Amino acid sequence: MNWQLTYYWRSLVMPLVFCLLLQPPQTQLSITTKPNIVLLMADDLGIGDIGCYGNDTIRTPNIDRLAKEGVKLTQHIAAAPLCTPSRAAFLTGRYPLRSGMDAINNYRVIFWNGGSGGLPPNETTFAKILQQQGYSTGLIGKWHQGVNCESFNDHCHHPLNHGFGYFYGMPFTLISDCLTTEPPEMDREFRRKLWLYTQMIGLVTLTSALGRLTGLISVSWKIVTCLAGFSLLFFASWFSSYGFIRHWNCIMMRNHEVTEQPMVTERTTSLILRESISFIERNKHKPFLLFLSFLHAHTPLLTTEKFLGKSSHGLYGDNVEEMDWMVGQVLDAIEKEGLKNITLVYFASDHGGWLERQEGKRQLGGWNGIYRGGKAMGGWEGGIRVPGIFRWPGVLPADTVIDEPTSLMDIYPTVVHLAGGVVPQDRVIDGRDLMPLLQGTVQHSEHEFLFHYCGVHLHAVRWHQKDSGSIWKAHYVTPVFRPPGAGACYDRGFCPCFGEGVTYHDPPLLFDLSQDPSEAKPLAANTEPLFDIVIMKIGRAIEEHRRTLTPVPEQLSFYHIMWKPWLQPCCGTFPFCWCDKAGDSIHSL
Repeated sequence: MNWQLTYYWRSLVMPLVFCLLLQPPQTQLSITTKPNIVLLMADDLGIGDIGCYGNDTIRTPNIDRLAKEGVKLTQHIAAAPLCTPSRAAFLTGRYPLRSGMDAINNYRVIFWNGGSGGLPPNETTFAKILQQQGYSTGLIGKWHQGVNCESFNDHCHHPLNHGFGYFYGMPFTLISDCLTTEPPEMDREFRRKLWLYTQMIGLVTLTSALGRLTGLISVSWKIVTCLAGFSLLFFASWFSSYGFIRHWNCIMMRNHEVTEQPMVTERTTSLILRESISFIERNKHKPFLLFLSFLHAHTPLLTTEKFLGKSSHGLYGDNVEEMDWMVGQVLDAIEKEGLKNITLVYFASDHGGWLERQEGKRQLGGWNGIYRGGKAMGGWEGGIRVPGIFRWPGVLPADTVIDEPTSLMDIYPTVVHLAGGVVPQDRVIDGRDLMPLLQGTVQHSEHEFLFHYCGVHLHAVRWHQKDSGSIWKAHYVTPVFRPPGAGACYDRGFCPCFGEGVTYHDPPLLFDLSQDPSEAKPLAANTEPLFDIVIMKIGRAIEEHRRTLTPVPEQLSFYHIMWKPWLQPCCGTFPFCWCDKAGDSIHSL
């Protein structure tokens, strides 16, 4: 009897087990282990510069492969249209003005390694939470969130003070001043004025001295001496900083140590790639977070000889294609180590392409596709709509497109959740966990409203009306394009946030992005029946949003962004700052 019962149960169980084994793999696996997280962020890359977003002339096969194997977001929005505030929002999941990382003046980014502004130590980055969850955390490439507060080595704003266990790269950002062959980029107009004032003061001093010598001008030698001293002091006061930008700002660091001052740009790309792959190899046996913050595609567009002249879009296209190759090398390293299926890879840009960046007839900035505006423009889509691609085989569906409003700030709660952490409860977090949207368990983004700032000035607001599918966007301030109709501020190089260079709209300009993504045809009360209702709804959202804002120290005030010699990172004894430790290590290999 027992053997009959055993045979009966076996006859039932075996087919059931066999059927389960034959089940096809699920497209959405349960997340049972902490994934590795690789965040790839381009610099100044336009959404129209990538193949999977519509570009058919710049070759980006590796980024396109990410999109094919994962999820592509078509309404991925930066929280600011410039590097420093956008990256601050990315790291903290909060609008940058909440941490003081947006400006009330025209100095809207960190300007010097020797400045005192930066991401405040009391901000909690996603890297800090992941580090507490047992992750190995590394940042390779650009930082641009400040270095010191009160002394040259307190490193209060440094990546290692914000949760990254390893750092190799530029504490600042790549600029044309880093190359002796390129015209200056940083504060170009201001420096021209300083040169002019210096020459005027010098001319007055020289005229006074010659007049005294010839007897044509009745002036004492004491006054001439004072003029000469003032002229010298005035020149030294600004040339000590602006005259040595390459030494002060164009440096490379490994953790707390300066390794190149100034940086040797010919090998920067290869070193950043080598460091990224090495970080993956070193940490393959435990969960890791790698934030690869590319120097591409920011001017001066450092491009190795292998890629020069290869694209149909000049140096800019060459640079983008090289960055795509670097993405491929990192993806290959992940696959080589057998980590592909346990690694979430994310690719984005910090903001839109820089339309005004030109040298003569050369276009050195990116292309933002069908979207109006570009870098530095807080409201227009071209300045804030960026690529957003996620890949995690077996967990996220492949070849999927999501046309819902999302934000770079969403990365914060998303990766914190995946690492098993909890977002801070003592502050406002503006980002939203994207995993339900990416996996398809929900159909709509959690964002109802997104606020678009230019500095601390609110330029536009979007409202995602989920029941109708409309995405309304109201512009309260827009930049004045010069020349008229040109689509950018070519007369200034950057569009301003306030003052004479902007137009204030009352009532605001209103667009329905679901019907007019290029923001070409503003709606009016006499043509759009919902105009007044939409403007009223957005107005109430602004009031509620502003009630969540609290005063914080301004990290980009003039005092904080000005160069302070005592805060300057220096390899050697200041002011004789020079070293090439990276070159020494290469030669010793």
